Amino acid sequence: MNNTRLSTALHILSLLAHNDGNLLTSEWIAGSIGVNPVIVRKEISVLKKAGLVESLAGKEGGTRLALSAKKIKLADVYQAVRQSSLLGKQNQHPNPACPVGKNINAELATLYAEAEQKVLNFLGKKTLAEFSKVF
Repeated sequence: MNNTRLSTALHILSLLAHNDGNLLTSEWIAGSIGVNPVIVRKEISVLKKAGLVESLAGKEGGTRLALSAKKIKLADVYQAVRQSSLLGKQNQHPNPACPVGKNINAELATLYAEAEQKVLNFLGKKTLAEFSKVF
């Protein structure tokens, strides 16, 4: 995941955690992150689909946490926004006649899966409340 989706999601969720159930608009959140509100709305949509936030439409609407920050594991956030393997893509066309080429993707798949599981285990031990308490 070589992008800012996880950091953006954690920023959004930390803001929501610190606002005790108050509805925050995407414009307000975007001002804190320093991005366009469209980016915030896109991430909120992903977080909503994962059951981490809830949104209310309309002039008085906004977004808030759907769960207590103590119940949201950072692994849940990571899984919600992850688009690709943590370590990247495998080689697309290795030479099957090469002793390395014919086996590299199977070995990479094992390596990537093990690394991903370690990350999930680590993030699964931390809650949003623990992460955001320093702010």
